[in-house]
Amino acid sequence: MKCLFDYADKYLEKSDWKDLSMIKFCLFSMGVLAGTCISEKKKGYARAIAGIVFVVTYIPLMAKFFAVIADKSE
Repeated sequence: MKCLFDYADKYLEKSDWKDLSMIKFCLFSMGVLAGTCISEKKKGYARAIAGIVFVVTYIPLMAKFFAVIADKSE
């Protein structure tokens, strides 16, 4: 597993914002496709889990983003 993380780090070092935006669109599309396969009964659970994952990942990402902005402006 560590090897995969090392490959991911190397990939990110060689990527720019365009590559990362394509990854995000790809993952978003995969999520939409998965969402269309969920039965009506279980969509509430899927929405709750997606909301939790969004909040848990969004906060640290934005904290890091604002830290980068603060470092650049000084």
